[in-house]
Amino acid sequence: MQVGANEEYVEYVAAKIPSLRRLAYVLAGDPHRADDLVQQTITTLFVKWRRAQTADNLDAYVRTMLVRTFLDEKRLAWARVRLFRELPEPPPFSDGGIEDRQVVRAALGQVPRRQRAVLVLRFFYDLPVEEVAGALGCSAGTVKSQTARGLATLRRLLGERELAGYTVQN
Repeated sequence: MQVGANEEYVEYVAAKIPSLRRLAYVLAGDPHRADDLVQQTITTLFVKWRRAQTADNLDAYVRTMLVRTFLDEKRLAWARVRLFRELPEPPPFSDGGIEDRQVVRAALGQVPRRQRAVLVLRFFYDLPVEEVAGALGCSAGTVKSQTARGLATLRRLLGERELAGYTVQN
């Protein structure tokens, strides 16, 4: 990479790391995994920087890279490595003092990865169906069905709690 292109890359990445980390954290639900996802994404971006610069919307291009890295992570061999024989018990649920955001985040962590990615892009980033479909490499109909299934899963996980303001729009 040439010196000028290298400086542009460093400047772009330095400005975008906070937003990339927020997206990765919402997707992964773990700050350490989020850092790993961002690191892998910006490393790939470095390799593909020349091609990425020609994208019409560089932010959308990089966001797509991050989401696809998250979705592909499950297929990698290291993702199947477990440090514990049994998963630790989840913290006990108590209705008093827990913020709704934490409850929703915990439930979102139990939603299948692809549905979680769709929900995060649609509702957290407020992206239209077509843009989410482009980021995930699927049809608009798939995004709609994954949104409906993801919301149904969240509703089931949250029980009688209301997800105020979150309705499926076709």
